[in-house]
Amino acid sequence: MNTFRTSRVVEFCDTDMAGIVYFANFFRFMESAEHAYLRACGLSVVTTWKGQTITFPRVSVSCDYVKPARFEEELTTEVRVDRIGRTSIRYRFTVSRAGEELARGQITAVLCRILDDHTLEPFPFPDELRERILAGPARDTP
Repeated sequence: MNTFRTSRVVEFCDTDMAGIVYFANFFRFMESAEHAYLRACGLSVVTTWKGQTITFPRVSVSCDYVKPARFEEELTTEVRVDRIGRTSIRYRFTVSRAGEELARGQITAVLCRILDDHTLEPFPFPDELRERILAGPARDTP
C-alpha cells in the first residue's frame, strides 16, 4: 500500500512550557495527515458518496513516542493504510524530523453513514471506495 507524506512546522501553541510538543498534539498531527490523505484521494472525513453522507468516526487510537519534537521544527507525517476490513480502516503513522523517527501511531475508524436523525450507522466499504482509498493519492502534500 502507498505511503503518503505531509509536512508541517511546529507552532508555539503545539508545545508545552519547555518548547516541546505536548504529547496529545501528536494525535492532532496524525488526524490532520489522515484528512490530507483522504482529500488527496478525492474524499473527506465527511463526504457524500453515492447520495449518502458518510464519515469515519474513530474507534481506536494509539501513539508511541520515540524522541521529542520542538517549536519551529519541520515535521513529516507519513500515512499508510494498514488494513481495510468490512467496515473499518486502520491507518499507521510515522512522525519524523529530517528522517529521524519521533513517534509512530495508528488510528482505526469505522465507515458510517449519517442518518437523517444524525445517528451513525456502520456499513460495509463499497468496492469502489475501498479501491480509491487503497490506490492512494497521486502525490504528497506540503
